[in-house]
Amino acid sequence: MRHFVFLNHHQLENLNAMHDLLHIMKVQNELLDNANKKLSDEISEFKDKQVKYTTRRKRK
Repeated sequence: MRHFVFLNHHQLENLNAMHDLLHIMKVQNELLDNANKKLSDEISEFKDKQVKYTTRRKRK
């Protein structure tokens, strides 16, 4: 036996709006994840360069 759910116009609009909002939030999370990874990589690279520079200075 199938159960059918009938939505009125306002409920359908709200459902579509929630779907759009969830999609936007998903994209924002992906952008934040990418930005965090890039920042983390840049920080690691900076720390590596700083350690090499500091090590070289101590030898002189």
